[in-house]
Amino acid sequence: MKTVFVDTSAFYAAMDATESNHAPSLDWFRRADQEEWSLLTHNYVAHETWALLQARLGCSAVERWERVLLARCEIVWVDAMLHSLGASRCRQAKARRLSLTDCVSIELMRREGVRFALAYDDHFRSEGIDLPPGSQ
Repeated sequence: MKTVFVDTSAFYAAMDATESNHAPSLDWFRRADQEEWSLLTHNYVAHETWALLQARLGCSAVERWERVLLARCEIVWVDAMLHSLGASRCRQAKARRLSLTDCVSIELMRREGVRFALAYDDHFRSEGIDLPPGSQ
């Protein structure tokens, strides 16, 4: 079974019909169902997505996301070691647009041997993670 990491950018695009990656994100989630992918994320992504959806689309979007998309994912709870690895990566990168959540995601994917992510942030690609074709 193929394991695929899901990032905030893919969750958000799937929920916001005005996003340029809305249709492709929905297609990828459909494909994940059809091909029975194992979807993986972590609680920092869940927190980040919740806050973004609540601020931009409202509480009903949060409820729909939890029920429809997040429920499909295994949620890994970030422990002290994974947090520390992500924080170290962030400090070393010193990149303005590379968040702690993204660094924890990269460390989790490395630890779990995950090579594919539903994400629209190019820094995943620069870490050797395969992203959906045409992602920005």
